[in-house]
Amino acid sequence: MTMTTRLKDRFFNVLNTLLMFNLFFVLFCFFWFAIALVGRSADVDLGFDLWYGLWEPVIMPSIGILMAGALISGVSSWVSSKFLKKTEG
Repeated sequence: MTMTTRLKDRFFNVLNTLLMFNLFFVLFCFFWFAIALVGRSADVDLGFDLWYGLWEPVIMPSIGILMAGALISGVSSWVSSKFLKKTEG
């Protein structure tokens, strides 16, 4: 295994780990939104205003990073399997 291959594998392992944490954060925010929305309809304060305040500066960029990371990971995996396997074997 060459140094570049190990470096590439390590990079994608770190990227996938960060994307996994980001996914759990986005899921947490979604469940928080759903619970806060139900609470708001029942006139119980469960943090909807705080969630809405965090929507633009925190949650939206997190969703964008998750989507961009998934696309980059998928495309790089496809390119790697399509072109690098042919040159190695």
